[in-house]
Amino acid sequence: MKFLSDLFPVILFFAAFYLTRDMFIATGVAIVATCLQVGISWLRTRRVETMQWVSLALMLVLGGATLLLHNKAFIMWKPTVLYWLMGLGLAFAHWVLRRQPLRAMLGQHLNLPEPLWSRLTLAWVGFFLAMGGLNLFVAYQFSEEVWVNFKLFGGMGLMFAFVLAQGVVLARYMEDDKT
Repeated sequence: MKFLSDLFPVILFFAAFYLTRDMFIATGVAIVATCLQVGISWLRTRRVETMQWVSLALMLVLGGATLLLHNKAFIMWKPTVLYWLMGLGLAFAHWVLRRQPLRAMLGQHLNLPEPLWSRLTLAWVGFFLAMGGLNLFVAYQFSEEVWVNFKLFGGMGLMFAFVLAQGVVLARYMEDDKT
């Protein structure tokens, strides 16, 4: 269910674009949807995850710049900025803080040797940096419509494939719940 709620603004952006063929209307819809997503999260749980705050801030700044300056490039940069922030955040935690944030999130499900936690973190860093670059490539080399499709289907498809590939590699380390 959380996965669908995280996709709520993207799906509404996609729908608004295809109903109106107008990137500015779609951006306005995405801004409202992101605000609603954060508001609903707060009302339901009395907390908002850090990534939701980051996404909201980026949407307000880059989506707002898109509407105020009437320049679609800002909204097209939003996924790249988000991917790069996530990748750089993992890299900073790994190399500067000497922490393994993925272990903090997944440690109760995976029992990995220390070097594997490092490789997993670096794989995610590489994935996020590559996804940011790929988003820009699609945004600047293809039509607006292709970019909108890539934003929903390409990004989600590549993320799913990456997680699935890691799942295959890491399956032998998964903890069994025998309760």
